[in-house]
Amino acid sequence: MTFEDLNLTTPLLNALDDMGYQHPTTIQQKAFSIIKSGRDVCGIAQTGTGKTLAYLLPTLSLLKYSKDRFPQMLIVVPTRELVIQVLETVKQMTKYMSLEAMGAYGGVNMKPQAAAVENGTDIIVATPGRLMDLILNGHLKTKNIKKLVIDEMDEMLNLGFRTQITRILELLPEKRQNLLFSATITEDVDTMMDVFFQNPERVEAAPAGTPLENINQMEYDVPNFNTKANLLELLLRRHEDMSKVLVFVSTKQLADDLYERMDLIFPERLGVIHSNKEQNHRFNTVKQFQNGTYRFIIATDIVARGIDIAEVTHVINFDLPEAPENYIHRIGRTGRADKKGIAIAFITEKEKELQENIEALMNYKIPVVELPDGLVISDVLIDSEIPKVSMRNSLIQLPNIEDTKGAFHEKSAKNKKVNVKVRHADKMMAKYGKPKKRGKKR
Repeated sequence: MTFEDLNLTTPLLNALDDMGYQHPTTIQQKAFSIIKSGRDVCGIAQTGTGKTLAYLLPTLSLLKYSKDRFPQMLIVVPTRELVIQVLETVKQMTKYMSLEAMGAYGGVNMKPQAAAVENGTDIIVATPGRLMDLILNGHLKTKNIKKLVIDEMDEMLNLGFRTQITRILELLPEKRQNLLFSATITEDVDTMMDVFFQNPERVEAAPAGTPLENINQMEYDVPNFNTKANLLELLLRRHEDMSKVLVFVSTKQLADDLYERMDLIFPERLGVIHSNKEQNHRFNTVKQFQNGTYRFIIATDIVARGIDIAEVTHVINFDLPEAPENYIHRIGRTGRADKKGIAIAFITEKEKELQENIEALMNYKIPVVELPDGLVISDVLIDSEIPKVSMRNSLIQLPNIEDTKGAFHEKSAKNKKVNVKVRHADKMMAKYGKPKKRGKKR
């Protein structure tokens, strides 16, 4: 099937031709007619299968030029990086159409974004927090929204945007089409759809959690962080085909530690991205990765959801994620657009339980590969790997405060004093046996 078989408009076909797309993916084929019919849709497909075009193609074919400056279509995404990615795709697709689009996200000055909204736009792509800022400050009116797209709602809920998402859904016109696309659908997401969607049609390119067929997965059993670092270095030295590699770690601190170590070996050939890095640093790092300046990027899960990087050759899970769904998003960075990809996991004994959860979600056993010859097995542990010595805490039974009187002690009878006021007349009576009065003053 080609895109011409979908009966798309000429402007959209021309845009697709400029982008080099000729054949729709499975999720794009399945979702197109249902979305174009106006029904609410819940689309389930792994990262890298074309979810963005799956909702843009049918919705853009329905949007018409409007003289009204208020937006007709709202796309809500979890991260700033995803705003940039989706907005770029929207602008490419509307190249030959009279539709304006803009993006809004936090971490930057809101005034330019507010001005862009007030000048008029047809499509707005935004993160939940900044979207609410624009609405509450009176810059954005939602009364004309006809199409709502929520991309990766489960990640937005994980990031703590439940209140903002709920409020946004309440502020939108009741008569609208709701579209939700994600690689995984959690119970929380189902609950939200039950409340705000109208009998959504579920469209699946593959069952949730199923690994992509064009991604070759494998895992190495390793003892610790330093051995993992040695293995990463060895693989990069021996395999020149590892030309564009994403390395995922579990924490920002580990990302910085691994970067410092690898930068000594591969100077100016790698970058690091996590939430503590400034926005410009993150964008510049991705840019240098895309143009080939950087051979690999060390990152936390912020990249798994938010950045569309073409032609990633390998994804290395230096650490396994706590949430098994994040593993799916990580490996989905490679093997995109029906190209082959490779996903490698370095797994310690402590991570075996995480591995079992991931394999249960995928219903797939990750093949084990023998450690390569020449690998240095380190016995040096980093701080987080050193077993903590637990001291026995012997608690002393303290007296009940209610049974004690604290620092107060009752005085003995002979030491007790009672202040009694004695009249002069009584004192005289006790001394002389008769009342004695003072004489007149002279």
